[in-house]
Amino acid sequence: MAQETSSHPTACLALADGTVFYGHGFGATGQRTAELCFNTAMTGYQEIMTDPSYAGQIVTFTFPHIGNTGVNPEDDETGDPVADGMVVKWDPTEPSNWRSVQTLSDWLRARGRVAIGGVDTRRLTRAIRSQGAPHVALEHDPDGKFDTDALIAAARGFEGLEGMDLAKDVTCAQSYHWNEMRWAWPEGYRPQTDPKHKVVAVDYGAKRNILRCLASAGCDVTVLPATATADEVLAHEPDGVFLSNGPGDPAATGAYAVPMIRELLDRTELPIFGICLGHQMLALALGGKTVKMNHGHHGANHPVKDHDTGKVEITSMNHGFAVDGPSLPDGVRETHISLFDGSNCGISMRDRPVFSVQHHPEASPGPQDSFYLFEKFASHMAGR
Repeated sequence: MAQETSSHPTACLALADGTVFYGHGFGATGQRTAELCFNTAMTGYQEIMTDPSYAGQIVTFTFPHIGNTGVNPEDDETGDPVADGMVVKWDPTEPSNWRSVQTLSDWLRARGRVAIGGVDTRRLTRAIRSQGAPHVALEHDPDGKFDTDALIAAARGFEGLEGMDLAKDVTCAQSYHWNEMRWAWPEGYRPQTDPKHKVVAVDYGAKRNILRCLASAGCDVTVLPATATADEVLAHEPDGVFLSNGPGDPAATGAYAVPMIRELLDRTELPIFGICLGHQMLALALGGKTVKMNHGHHGANHPVKDHDTGKVEITSMNHGFAVDGPSLPDGVRETHISLFDGSNCGISMRDRPVFSVQHHPEASPGPQDSFYLFEKFASHMAGR
């Protein structure tokens, strides 16, 4: 099957099942193989493309207006795009926004990321939902010369994310200090000058706005690589430990991360807070299990119920694996669930200030309903 565009195609997206989509290429030229997911957010394409949790994935945007606000350095969640490519309905237009400093196409080209426009993204999203996140090959060739058989073979040859430890590819190379707080008008990003709590953040692929939220909650943050040992964490004498978001299979990253977290739990009574992959690492360390989802949760409109309050929060999500709620041991309770499919979205130890959530309370992009979780973490540290 093939979906043709009305003009000469310069990009081609091939799925492992043999389906081929043609469109207009933009960004860098070349070929990428990855897992394909879809994101339903109406804003924040730059934050999504620079979210380290998207390593090994190409993102289909269901909202058609992508690129219309351009890009700017302030909205990057890490130094460069991490997602391997993007798929959009309409070709990006010239940006119209006072904060824009570059077009989306030029930004992607400078950073080696391939994109395709003019694709029927609704049809593609339906395919992802029905068959699960497919393996794909995406190629941009200005001459429009495509070997579709070779692209399909490349898609079929992609190993997939199961069993892949991608945190080691996106983590920081060495420790660093962070004190920048959330953006506020009119100053922009301001430094935290009066921190109350020392926090060590373990970087499995941390987003900058998560670190900003920690700083805004009164934290003096030291970021350590994903492979940090318990001794290295405790050497900083923290008041609390944060476990960041990140990409890949949690069971693979857990080979080195889970023993470290277990050691922290055994040796200390420190408050611990995890998000996304950090949530999954904590669950594994506490005796739970994780599973690969059919197509994952990716968007800024996901309803999550808090069992403690009965409150429903609209959240930002980005994950293809989930904690298996029924696998949690007696000492751990489920605190949040997705109202889309009932999957686990939060856990807490019953007798200690140790908790985590699957969704992204830093809201970059997305709603700010869950920012209180950073304040909850700070209150646990203040109560020590």
